[in-house]
Amino acid sequence: MLTENPLLERLDDALDNSVRLLADGSYSGSQPTTPASVAESTSTSSEAADNDNTTSESVSDDASWSFDDSTRTNYSSDDEDAKPQLEAHGITLREHLLEQARVTAHTTRDLGLLTVLIDALNDQGYLDESLEEIHAYLPTELDIEIEEMSSALKLLQHFDPVGVGARTPSECLALQLQQLPKVPFVIRRLALQIVDDYLTLFAQRDFNKIKKALDCDDEDLREVQIAMQRCYPHPGALFVSESTDYVVADVIIQYGKQGWYAALNSHVIPNLRINALYANALRNSKSEGVLSTQLQEAKWLIKNMRQRFDTILRVSQAIVERQRNFFTHGAVAMKPLVLREIADTLGLHESTISRVTTQKYMLTPHGMFELKYFFGSHVATETGGEASSTAIRALIKQLIGEENPKTPLSDSKIADMLAEQGMVVARRTVAKYREILKIPPVTLRKAL
Repeated sequence: MLTENPLLERLDDALDNSVRLLADGSYSGSQPTTPASVAESTSTSSEAADNDNTTSESVSDDASWSFDDSTRTNYSSDDEDAKPQLEAHGITLREHLLEQARVTAHTTRDLGLLTVLIDALNDQGYLDESLEEIHAYLPTELDIEIEEMSSALKLLQHFDPVGVGARTPSECLALQLQQLPKVPFVIRRLALQIVDDYLTLFAQRDFNKIKKALDCDDEDLREVQIAMQRCYPHPGALFVSESTDYVVADVIIQYGKQGWYAALNSHVIPNLRINALYANALRNSKSEGVLSTQLQEAKWLIKNMRQRFDTILRVSQAIVERQRNFFTHGAVAMKPLVLREIADTLGLHESTISRVTTQKYMLTPHGMFELKYFFGSHVATETGGEASSTAIRALIKQLIGEENPKTPLSDSKIADMLAEQGMVVARRTVAKYREILKIPPVTLRKAL
């Protein structure tokens, strides 16, 4: 709309203070809008609106002409604003390995073989194809022997990061265990034997079978576990650059004299107004042309933007009033809540509440949450009341966090403990909530 409609402009445009390149090659920073100029322009826009007789509705209605957050703080531009920092290009796994290959290879032939193997690695640093498969698609006129490929692979497996070039997780861990410093010889040998023959049992924490097969005790296995925790199952993942997605809160929860209340985040509200220059041109022309239509569109957008954020605030405040215990005590105090309750309270349709709470975030003393987080199904209690499924998941997480690692709680035991607190929850429901929380089962939580 800002691009297509000249009557609509945004005061908080991020490009207002950007540095622009002129025709002669010099730089020019656009002048920032000062509070005085904003006030003057707003006054001019209001005067033009008061004299406009081309529209059927009164143009003196400020709500329909501007959407300006008066509480927005005006920050002066500094070095960080004028010249934003650019993220440096991160080195990739291939680039890191090729640098080592150039200073390690003795001949051009060795460098070529290392390059072929490096190009065959996946993002995790593993060699998916066998040496025979890689050797098969090499040109026959190079007369490369499979032994040369094997020697190049051994050299590659000594590069940084340790474990790169492995073909299986067992080989990757073995390469790292062989080079781990400050590991006793007995523990290193036991760890290598477990990695080669009993890695699946070790991952499943079936320590009794391992102790019988290798004739070792809990202390030895504990030392092996500590050594393995220093290894990286996916060494190449250290070089995978992932962009971080930041969530900006639409609503901020604060505590005042009247208790908890919701407030809109002023930095997410676009500061819109009618362009005074085009408004004056429309007033002087006194026509019903394109500008008149665009004026109505601009007024419609500003009005609906205000209504949109007003609805978000009303829904957020209604959530706060029903979940006050959450903001004071945390997720364990969450009450059951459905969309229809908020819809009936505010006099809105249930689908409207669903849209308002989707991809809208609330900043609370306990963290950032999507508005949908505060809605949960009802679970019956022994006293005939109801508990929120969110509160039950929080209790399950709390119980598992306080369990003895040597004797972790089973799903049945957790269900019994919840029943003692008056919450009737089946074992399969506990298992479902545990999976939602991404907590492993009891066998994988057992520690030595």
